[in-house]
Amino acid sequence: MKTIKNYTKFIPYLYFIFVAAYCFTIVNRTEGFTAYPILLLSIPFLYQLVKPSRSLNFTLGITFVCISSYLIMVFISDSLNIISISEMFNKIMIYGGLLAFLSFIMSLWMIRNSLKETF
Repeated sequence: MKTIKNYTKFIPYLYFIFVAAYCFTIVNRTEGFTAYPILLLSIPFLYQLVKPSRSLNFTLGITFVCISSYLIMVFISDSLNIISISEMFNKIMIYGGLLAFLSFIMSLWMIRNSLKETF
């Protein structure tokens, strides 16, 4: 049980690395070479896995809380038909909402890790 508790603090970083890799594969199918900057998003999370830093962890957490809260507001406004967005967005609304809520939870988890735990 103690080993599981030691490794649970790495779940948010692995989540964001997986999301960046998934977005890369989707965009790489259509765009090709221009998809490679998406992989740059995973570098800070890989760095946190190798050499954890409390300040980088807090900065990443705050940044992604802001981004995911914006995405949650867009998801809610689109589901309530407050604003009109393209049809393509309506098709992926469920997956986008799930991604936004999970990103928000993982970002809060990262902030909690930077405030409570030592690396």
